[in-house]
Formats: sequence, structure tokens, C-alpha cells
Amino acid sequence: MAAELHVELVAADRNVWSGEATLVVARTTSGDIGVMPGHQPLLGVLESGPVTIRTSEGNTVVAAVHGGFISFADNKLSLLAEIAELADEIDVQRAERALERAKAEADAAAERRADVRLRAVTG
Repeated sequence: MAAELHVELVAADRNVWSGEATLVVARTTSGDIGVMPGHQPLLGVLESGPVTIRTSEGNTVVAAVHGGFISFADNKLSLLAEIAELADEIDVQRAERALERAKAEADAAAERRADVRLRAVTG
């Protein structure tokens, strides 16, 4: 069993993150899933939520992911998201304003997106 897996986090408009990892945790329609090296092959639908990547160097990368697919085979994990932002790219004050605006307008989808962005930043 390999000690790391190759991860590609791709959004519709760009490559968000690529590298080696020891663990990736993501939210799927079946619940939260953790993928480690040697995991059995899988294909799933991503729910909106934070994705946490533990890199081979011991760092943690967190991204806000909004929908998409996850697949794992041959020690390669692909996260294909409709929208994905790394936590350090997210403007917290802007996300907080978006959350308040979505609540005021009773826009459940916008509220969920803003909440996921804030959870990605705050852990």
C-alpha cells in the first residue's frame, strides 16, 4: 500500500489544487468520506461542503466545494467541482455579507454557498 495518493481538485474554470496527500475528507450525498492511500475505488456525488486535504508534507489544505463528483482509482483521487475555492482565497467579510443578504432574501441556495465558504475558512 502506498503512503500517499495523488489528488486533483478541479473546478469548472480552473485547477484549484494538485499534489500528494495522505488523507482527503469530503462530503458526498452518502455522507462524509475519508479517502486514504489504498482506498477501494469509488465514484460519488459531492455535496456542498468543505474538503480537507492532509498533504504529504503535513500541511492542511481546505477548500469550499459546491457540487460535483469524486472518484478514486489507482491511488488517484479526482474532485471535479462546479465551484471550488481554497480557504485562503475566501474574503471572510464578503462571505459574511453574502450570508446575511441570503438570509434576508430567504435564498436557501445562496445561504448554503456562503455558509460553506465560511466553514472552509473557520474550520
